[in-house]
Amino acid sequence: MSFNTSLVESEVRLSDSAAAQMAQIVSSAEENVEGIRVFVSGGGCSGMTYGMTYAEAALPTDKVHQGEGFKMLVDAVALGYLQGCDIDYVEQGLNASFVFNNVFQSVGGSGGCSGCGGG
Repeated sequence: MSFNTSLVESEVRLSDSAAAQMAQIVSSAEENVEGIRVFVSGGGCSGMTYGMTYAEAALPTDKVHQGEGFKMLVDAVALGYLQGCDIDYVEQGLNASFVFNNVFQSVGGSGGCSGCGGG
């Protein structure tokens, strides 16, 4: 597996398979799509949720990576949680998904929550 190290100023790395899948998703979109937005939401005991959605337009606060056949957009707040992250696309049998690796380590978490008995 190889990663594009120039992505979003080397703060987030994207595997070749993830880049190829993003390009395929953008090219097959039925609506007007400028790119794919990577986002972070949540917090607390369940941790952060990392995901993607279509982006109709880039925002002034976005960091934009121009890949071959796609754009990946990440806003400044999400980028803070994604530093050091590797995004991969993994196919296992009938299951296929984007996988965010190294995200928890990049924000200094321990994996536990002392408020709910997990720490």
